[in-house]
Amino acid sequence: MQLRSLSLALGTTALAVLGPPAHAQDRSGPNVATPTESPTPGATATMALAHELYATGLAQGDPVTVLAAARLAASVDLAPTNPATLNPERVTLDPDAFRMTAALTAPAPRTDEGAIRPVARASFLPALTQDEGAADAPASVEAMFAKATELAGDDEALLDLIEDAIAEGPGGRIGGVKWLSQLPAGQTEVWEIPFHGKSHAELAILGDGDANLDMVVTDENGNVLCSDPGWSDRLYCDWTPAWDGYFYLTVQNRGTARNSYHLLTN
Repeated sequence: MQLRSLSLALGTTALAVLGPPAHAQDRSGPNVATPTESPTPGATATMALAHELYATGLAQGDPVTVLAAARLAASVDLAPTNPATLNPERVTLDPDAFRMTAALTAPAPRTDEGAIRPVARASFLPALTQDEGAADAPASVEAMFAKATELAGDDEALLDLIEDAIAEGPGGRIGGVKWLSQLPAGQTEVWEIPFHGKSHAELAILGDGDANLDMVVTDENGNVLCSDPGWSDRLYCDWTPAWDGYFYLTVQNRGTARNSYHLLTN
C-alpha cells in the first residue's frame, strides 16, 4: 500500500511505500489504516497550499498568484500554541536512516482521563552558526497582501481587487493549531505528535525560506510515512492512523542560517 499524501499542485512531499496496514490489535507494523471514505483536506492543507502558491508567485513576480495565496491564507485561522518539552531519552535517533522511533518508556498518547497528550519537542546537536537569517517567521497574511500590492505596481484594476480582498477580512475557518520554531543551522529537532486512531491526521511544515530543511515523519515503530530530503523547507503529510499513537517529525536545518518555521496540525 502506498500512503496517500497531498503533493499539492507544486508539492515537494515524497511518499514512502508501506506494507499492508496492521490490525488494530497488532501495533508492531505501520500505524496507518485505510480510510473508510476519502478525507477532506482541512485548514492545514489549505495553509500549505497557500504557501506553495506564495513561493511560486514570488519566483515568477506574479501579483495574481500572490493574491490568490493571500486569500487562501486569510481563510484559515490556526491557533498559536507552545510545545511541551520532550525528554530526549524518550526517543531514539537513527542518524544514518534519519528517523525516530519511540523509546519503550514513552507513556500512552492518552492520559488516564482520556485527554490526548500535548505535542512535545526536543533539540539535538549544537548550532553551527549564529546567523539568524532574514525572517523571524514564515510570511504572514498581511505580508502576502503587501507583496501582492507591491508587485501590482500601477495596475489600478488589480489594486482594487487586492483592496477588496483585504476588506473582506479573514474567513475564520478554525481547524488546527500551529507552533513556531526557530531552528539554527546544524541543529535537529524532533516533535512528538499524538493523533487519534481512525481519524484523518494532517501536519505541515512551512519554513521562512532562509535555509534548507530536511524532514521525515515516522510512526512510533520507525516506519517512514513522508519525507523531504531535498532543497525545500515545506512539507505536507496526511494519513489515517490505525490506532491512537505517537508520530515523530524530525526536522534538520541543512543550511547556513536559522530557519523560523511553523508546524501545523489539525
